[in-house]
Amino acid sequence: MRTIGVVTVSRSDYGAFVPVLERIREDPELHLHLIASGMHLAPEFGLTVGLIESDGFEVGDRVEMLLSSDTPEGISKSIGLGVIGFAQAFSHLRPDILLVLGDRFETCAAALAALPFNIPIAQIHAGEETRGAMDNVLRHCITRLSHTHFVSNELYAQRVIELGEEAWRVVVSGAPSLDHLDSIELLSASRLEREYGIQLDRPPLLVTYHPVTLEYEQTEWQVNELLCALEASGLPVVFTLPNADTRSRSVIRMVKQFAQDHDFIQIVDNFGSKGYFSMMALALAMVGNSSSGIVEAPSFKLPVVNIGTRQEGRMKAINVIDVGYRRDQILEGIRKAVDPEFRKRLTNLENPYRSGQAARKIVSHLKAMTLDERLIKKHFADLTLRREPVASKDGCNS
Repeated sequence: MRTIGVVTVSRSDYGAFVPVLERIREDPELHLHLIASGMHLAPEFGLTVGLIESDGFEVGDRVEMLLSSDTPEGISKSIGLGVIGFAQAFSHLRPDILLVLGDRFETCAAALAALPFNIPIAQIHAGEETRGAMDNVLRHCITRLSHTHFVSNELYAQRVIELGEEAWRVVVSGAPSLDHLDSIELLSASRLEREYGIQLDRPPLLVTYHPVTLEYEQTEWQVNELLCALEASGLPVVFTLPNADTRSRSVIRMVKQFAQDHDFIQIVDNFGSKGYFSMMALALAMVGNSSSGIVEAPSFKLPVVNIGTRQEGRMKAINVIDVGYRRDQILEGIRKAVDPEFRKRLTNLENPYRSGQAARKIVSHLKAMTLDERLIKKHFADLTLRREPVASKDGCNS
């Protein structure tokens, strides 16, 4: 039986993993070993490891790594603790394949720790770009540490190859988070109200704002501009809280403080996949800089006001309205997004990230992979088919 180790570090990657986890769990030839870390184990981020267990998945290992600090020093030290913690986990369990997703610093720590153990790593959502965040570099770093790459479309497949990866290692799978859209039972407004303690008298703006980690010194100003634009819009708001990043606690503090004095804002720490998809189906528009506005929102034909540089470089459907950080730019984007004429243009929108069969493709490939020396021993695959020999000083070709 082939053991697939899966590293999940946040509610966002867990939501994308679920269709894959279900297929691994149901396959008699595979054994699922789930490793929870990062925000899943932090009470201040909702202790979402409980959500994993309530979904019926057994957590095989827990790797504590997050310091209660969101400074650059705190994040760097957390990465170091993560490498140590994952090394300890891999010393007693060496999965046949380690499956990771995306671009988080916690995930990079896991991939680094796996390297000396010669554990084959498979990465989901390789090749994408988020130029405003350090996650952009982390994603490509994880790609170079990985041995197999699952990408959501052909553009991202080409990017992975341009990073020096051999084409046979790249699989176009689509985004697994979208696999359940045809079968998931969305919650009604009344049930959302009961389960999450919110009021949905009229469709709200669904807002998530993450710190832009390459611009973390501007976090407080950026969040203040957003809050002022939301107030000026006169629309109800449901705010979900950010991931653990540099200055994320500043975002949480400012949003909660603002909500105390403004009853048009309601906060939900964590919806889970079903609750979040249900909110997307009901929302008037999305606002912020979350990848969910790029990857998932097109499937709901939901207008998205995408703020700033965090998602720069990602392929975007026509539902996305890119705006700057100033309150007037954000407000203009909101007004365009809630205009019925804009929404009417999205009637036939197709999601460029959706295959509908991503989990099946990923798990089938994990089962079929040959775990041999060729897989483990990577080399840089030059795009140039032929290179001229370099002449050395003594006149011999090297």
